[in-house]
Amino acid sequence: MPDRRIAHLDMDAFYASVELLRYPELRGLPVAIGGRRAGQPETLPDGTRRFARLKDYVGRGVLTTATYEARALGIHSGMGTMKAAQLAPEAILLPVDFDAYRHYSRLFKAAVAAIAPRIEDRGIDEIYIDLTDVEGDSLDLARRIKAAVFAATGLTCSIGITPNKLLSKICSDLRKPDGITILGRDEIPARIWPLPVRKINGIGPKAGEKLAALGIHTIGELAARERDFLVAQFGRGYGAWLHDAAQGSDERPVVTSSEPKSISRETTFERDLHPRQDRAELGAIFTALCERVAGDLQRKGYVGRKVGIKLRYDDFRTVTRDARLPAPTDDAATIRRAAGECLKRVPLDRRLRLLGVRLSALSRAGAREERQEVSPQAELPLDPA
Repeated sequence: MPDRRIAHLDMDAFYASVELLRYPELRGLPVAIGGRRAGQPETLPDGTRRFARLKDYVGRGVLTTATYEARALGIHSGMGTMKAAQLAPEAILLPVDFDAYRHYSRLFKAAVAAIAPRIEDRGIDEIYIDLTDVEGDSLDLARRIKAAVFAATGLTCSIGITPNKLLSKICSDLRKPDGITILGRDEIPARIWPLPVRKINGIGPKAGEKLAALGIHTIGELAARERDFLVAQFGRGYGAWLHDAAQGSDERPVVTSSEPKSISRETTFERDLHPRQDRAELGAIFTALCERVAGDLQRKGYVGRKVGIKLRYDDFRTVTRDARLPAPTDDAATIRRAAGECLKRVPLDRRLRLLGVRLSALSRAGAREERQEVSPQAELPLDPA
């Protein structure tokens, strides 16, 4: 059976790039996007604009994304805005505009679908594309897709094309921004194994640290370890997955169904966070996750009746809790409250490395009640039980 041909397309610094279409004078400057309460740019009498700076921000917000110039200064998505201000006080701060991002998301996906219709939607700024049965050379297809995306949006993207989703996700990140990477299975030892283990989507900071302590720094070094050794160190599920991922194995199909079973958002922290000592930071991240899940539901036209949370502790134990709502919802405040109730039912006596929020039992949205505003400063019930 011939190899599949799977592409991963990732828009380049998507939210920030959309903002640069609106404010081209900011190109080449460090710009952070985050917080609905961030100051809107002010138009001056001479027609120029005055922008808010990170140093002027006060609050508990979390950044959504940043331009590549800001990332070079250490700023990244999910970082607390106050922490980012310490790293780059003069960087520009813009408020998020999800309506604009959803608009451009629809445009780029429609442009891709006109060339290759078998698409798996992975969020507002990335998709998988099954090119197995699409006529044309892989490089030519990648160039056609990129040109179509740019014509539709004025934005660039990066594409990886490989035999599976795991490898394509790695490859789309190798030549950012505006890059193309094509990889065959026989090239895995030469091109994938020398990369750091963190290049594999699913290996976060804590797992990376533990692998380093075991003398495993590259994907090749991980691939050389026995499955039983990794299972003993990381547990049956995660250890086996690490072994398969390092070999470049991934049989997941490109799922084109328009009826998802659940919609979720999760984040792995750069450092383990303690429920008490880092309560404010965890609360802001938790609220942001709920807002993103709500945004995904609204964009895709779904409501969900079951709210779930996922926590991974610093010892790699993972726990989940669910709660059934009295009525389906896509409201961020409702999701936030229910997810907070779920948190009260898990032990919170040690540091966390991952936090996630999920909505399941989905149905198509009908008439919606007026949504409530959810504050990024809403209290997080993170006192240990």
